[in-house]
Amino acid sequence: MADIDVTVIVPTYNAEQFLDECLTSIERNVRASIEVIVLNDGSTDGSLAIMRAHEQADPRIRVIDKPNQGYGATVNRGIAEARGRYIAIVEPDDYLKPGMYDALIALARRYGEPDIVRSAYWRVWMAGTPRERLVHSVCYRRVHPPHQPFTLAECPIVIRFHPAVWSALYRRDFLDGRSIRFRELPGAGWVDNPFMMEVFASARSIVYTDDAWYCYREDLPTSSTMTRAPSLAFERWQDMADVLDRLDVRDRGIRETLYSIGFRHAGVAVGAGGLDDPEMRTLLTAMFSRMDPELVFSMDSVSPELKRVFCELAGIPPRRFSRLPYLRYLANEAWATLSANGPGLAFARVKLVLSRRPA
Repeated sequence: MADIDVTVIVPTYNAEQFLDECLTSIERNVRASIEVIVLNDGSTDGSLAIMRAHEQADPRIRVIDKPNQGYGATVNRGIAEARGRYIAIVEPDDYLKPGMYDALIALARRYGEPDIVRSAYWRVWMAGTPRERLVHSVCYRRVHPPHQPFTLAECPIVIRFHPAVWSALYRRDFLDGRSIRFRELPGAGWVDNPFMMEVFASARSIVYTDDAWYCYREDLPTSSTMTRAPSLAFERWQDMADVLDRLDVRDRGIRETLYSIGFRHAGVAVGAGGLDDPEMRTLLTAMFSRMDPELVFSMDSVSPELKRVFCELAGIPPRRFSRLPYLRYLANEAWATLSANGPGLAFARVKLVLSRRPA
């Protein structure tokens, strides 16, 4: 058991369309010693039969069939059953390029087995359409730690974008020693957000690479992003803020990164008319009440319009804010996307940001 490098956990609910491709891609790790725990979370389609077929064909795969409990409880069951030195998570509607864990374990050994090994990933853009293609994730070429390994305070941008909990390895004794687990809520519940915050804020050593293997199918009709309640993003933001408070994390860069995540959600909500919704105003007010106004005012990534909304809901006298810092921020975002994926996505991203500006 001590010789298993990585336990790969695949929490599965009704994923028969993609599961065979997913498991086949995991099996294409041939140098690292892996075990694959595929958990059937009460699927009502043909997912269990696909798992069993792979279990019969590959001795590294073990199937756990259990009642439906949701994403967090299912991943936690996988961690409890794991025997590998590191934990990895794969969502059953995604897939890997060959050798992901072979490469990440080699990187872990090179740097003395850090708490976390994080990689960039591929976005499967326009998944399931004739325009489908792989594009670099937003974090690509954006994460520049001063050295390897590093801590979150030394490079907080590593958590600024998508939680991407599946594009990493987590040392199992680190998770156990800190008692870090997923929140157990119905469905998917966006529980990856507080888990991401807790593991990175707790880690004493993180390694990052821009090399990418994980292929993330975004915006599928069944994804939690597409089916979530509007309040869910703000509930999970509160959970992340609770994590930082519990760990007594006061670092300015980490707090600013948490705020940027919150304002990303706020921009979507306000752009969709959320200020006219009493429940949404309450959620925004509760989030803004936990933010340091002077830090908010210093953030170039927050538009003047959103800063004025912040002032209104936080009960702060209105101020005038220059637009130039925000325009520089947009230009930098466009350039980052342009250099990674070409002009089409860069212009589309800026257009999306501008469309979310409150009136």
